[in-house]
Amino acid sequence: METTTPISCNESTLTPYIPFDDNPWNTIKIKHVYRRLGFGASQDAIDAALSLSPNDFIDDLVQEAINKPTTSVPFWGNYIIADFTNFNEENEQYIQDWKIQTGNDLITENLRGRLASFWMNHFVTGLEIYNYSPYLFQYYNISQTYAIGNFKDFVREIGISSAMLIYLNGYENTNVEPNENYARELYELFTLGEGNNYTEQDITETAKALTGYNHWAEPGAPFYFDEITWVDGDKTIFGQTGNWKYDDVIDILFQKRAAEIATHICTKLYRYFVSQEIDAVIIDNVINPLAQTLVDADFELAPMLKQLFKSEHFFDERALGVIIKSPFDITMQFINESEFFYNDELIAALVYFSGLFGQKLFDPPDVAGWQRDEDWISTSTLTGRWQFTELYLSLLFQNGLESTLVDFAKELTNDSNDPEYITEVLINHFMSKELYTLSDYTIATDIFKWEIPQNYYDDGLWNLDWEQAPYQVFLLLSHLATIPEFQLK
Repeated sequence: METTTPISCNESTLTPYIPFDDNPWNTIKIKHVYRRLGFGASQDAIDAALSLSPNDFIDDLVQEAINKPTTSVPFWGNYIIADFTNFNEENEQYIQDWKIQTGNDLITENLRGRLASFWMNHFVTGLEIYNYSPYLFQYYNISQTYAIGNFKDFVREIGISSAMLIYLNGYENTNVEPNENYARELYELFTLGEGNNYTEQDITETAKALTGYNHWAEPGAPFYFDEITWVDGDKTIFGQTGNWKYDDVIDILFQKRAAEIATHICTKLYRYFVSQEIDAVIIDNVINPLAQTLVDADFELAPMLKQLFKSEHFFDERALGVIIKSPFDITMQFINESEFFYNDELIAALVYFSGLFGQKLFDPPDVAGWQRDEDWISTSTLTGRWQFTELYLSLLFQNGLESTLVDFAKELTNDSNDPEYITEVLINHFMSKELYTLSDYTIATDIFKWEIPQNYYDDGLWNLDWEQAPYQVFLLLSHLATIPEFQLK
């Protein structure tokens, strides 16, 4: 069952958010949307959203996710083993290529990319286990296809994907020796939640119904159903008895446990998009209505997500800056919001460093996935999170692009020569909320001023065209990454 913590202060409901004088539609709220529904956005995108109503803005983002085609199939996407010339070398290269492609997708796709990332931490597999590039692509393609589609169809297809069949031993599940791994996780993690209205007997009987997906036509081809290895005979699942197969299990599950599934999924989505804190008020006012919307829509995800993202609850001041950024948030959000350069080489480095910080792409730590929030922060990862920003900014100097630091500061500040103002604007650009104390801004301003004598600032002689200005912006943005509020979104 889901656990709750009685500490949430957000008592707003799912009533649609309508701006008014004391709660205006502004850049803070737009950044909140882009950081939660994507990985940040450019200043131009933020400015454009100001001309839209919150309702239309969310509609546009959701529709964009629905309409976006899946990433093109790479030439090796449906290879079998025989198609490789040098398997070990080529397979490793194709995996690396797809990690780079995925990184590019996450940076650019807004809600579809964010949801695909969420689902890959829900329907967990492990690349290190199956280690096969075509299965990686096929798994990713399913995650994109159903990211904002029908959850029931998603469950049906992901369970017989080759990556999942290998990761949770479905390919070993036969009538000679049934394997219960996938049946257990189907209920415990993927649909119902731990201990939530299923029995050990349900798991045992379900495992029998899921048998038969054990063979491929050729090595490296997708697994297919073979009745020879399927348990032929009656099974009783959730009180329903019949000679069930895989599709029957999914149909019975969603027929008999729709409410439990919807509540579990809406709770996970709430924790991911809004807050880890859930109390009885939020269950009554937010989770339960969202779950009902999901059931009423026959498990189409879009109506429920729109209801959440358009709500007063989502836009409540107490929902801002309460989620700790993942490693992908740290890296990708900074790239999007700074608009400094990136290329495939940088994406490869981003994926690598994110793995060092605790988020290894396509390889969550276990079947339960990353637990997020405080789990992202440790004494070993925090310094790395700080250093990424500094290393990334250093690349601008190494590539002769340091002028982009000044261009960025000029654009945001209207080419101001006031160091206090520049510091405040640049810091607030990357933060969900203002810093806790004025002294935090003072410290940051002193870092930005660097070694330039104070009288040059007092007399208005200094400006962003000075030779030292790129390094000053570098110092400020590097310091910004060490501020506690920078770790939040």
